[in-house]
Amino acid sequence: MISAVMFDMGGTLEDIFVDSESEWAAIDKLSDMFKEAGLDPNVDREELKRIVDKGWKDYGCYRDASDVELKPVSIWSDYILKSFGFAPEKLAPLCEPIAHMWEVTHYHRALRPRVAEMLKGLSDLGLKLGIISNTAALYQVFDSLEEYGIRDYFEDVTLSSVTGIRKPCPDIFYVSTHQLKVRPGDCVYVGDTVSRDIIGSKRAGFACAIQISSKLTCEKDCGVVREFEPDHVISDIYDVYPIVRELVGKQN
Repeated sequence: MISAVMFDMGGTLEDIFVDSESEWAAIDKLSDMFKEAGLDPNVDREELKRIVDKGWKDYGCYRDASDVELKPVSIWSDYILKSFGFAPEKLAPLCEPIAHMWEVTHYHRALRPRVAEMLKGLSDLGLKLGIISNTAALYQVFDSLEEYGIRDYFEDVTLSSVTGIRKPCPDIFYVSTHQLKVRPGDCVYVGDTVSRDIIGSKRAGFACAIQISSKLTCEKDCGVVREFEPDHVISDIYDVYPIVRELVGKQN
């Protein structure tokens, strides 16, 4: 019996993409945060970007191979900014603000049309709603949900930065089902990637997995072994509501 629907955040509830403008905006804000904190990387803008890009690549290799998400202080101190040798007592308090800034500046983000209408429809069906998201910041997802005016729809928000576990590891899905007090076999998951969302939710035993395409889908799914396929593929987030409504109707 379907009792809950969980969603990915970036690329699913949100449209999200990166371009040259957003990449450089993030670098410039990072530089400003260094200055305000009295930290001097002693490199020019282009070299700062090169070092940060390499740091993210190194961290990406680690987390993608392990399905582990480190806390922002470890990500930025031990990977992204390690080569600068900043004093830990100065850098550590800055890491979560940097992580938050990066998530909302390096990426263009906007709530997809009709998300609130879709969520209300699911809520009116008596279903529990949750978020399961990979993120490198502790609070950004919560803040974004508040800004979009949809935070109150979700009984649970499970983040890789908090759990230390990344999709597609089924354990992060189990954290959410335990917090919502539902069985995986009674859940639907909605995400934009096969590699993280479809495979992860299916490994966890979710009843249904819905994929919505995003600007990051091809990049994240490049070369992935398609261990599972989505039960439904959609282009409009509102379509989650009629799909789930039909599933619920078949139970009655």
